[in-house]
Amino acid sequence: MPAALEQRPANTDFAEHYRIYVEQVPAGHIVATLELQIEDTLALLRGPAAAERADYAYAPGKWTIKQVLGHIADAERIFTARALRFARHDTTPLPSFDENAYVEHGGFEDRPLAGLVDDLAAVRHASIRLFRSFAADVWDLRGTASGKEITPRALAWITAGHELHHRRILETRYLG
Repeated sequence: MPAALEQRPANTDFAEHYRIYVEQVPAGHIVATLELQIEDTLALLRGPAAAERADYAYAPGKWTIKQVLGHIADAERIFTARALRFARHDTTPLPSFDENAYVEHGGFEDRPLAGLVDDLAAVRHASIRLFRSFAADVWDLRGTASGKEITPRALAWITAGHELHHRRILETRYLG
């Protein structure tokens, strides 16, 4: 396994607010982690409990299971688009995104859960292919997103950790 894919990002490779995601990812080959962990999340979301509670929110003002699922996919699309740009030496500063606006206008509540699960699987498949395509010399390139420097390596780990973070919330607050 290439060492570049096993190296955890340094704390200087991402903004502090991403630490919660990076720290959740186990040591190891990041692409293999992305491949394996999505299977657990997809199994959870394809289970009967998720189907029965797809429109459930555990508290007023919280997202439903469908909205959480849409959020995970949208955030992953943004994280990987950033990684692609920086890996291609595009140093144009990128803006932040308003996750609440994405959920509010995503139309997730009007879609069947199974379709949202399939979308997440397709997004992850594309993410894996993208990260597999990166040469060793691009993982530590730096770009700016949301006013902070970040690397493609960090974005791969953030992608994995973001999914893990939300899967754990789904398991404990929605389906537990």
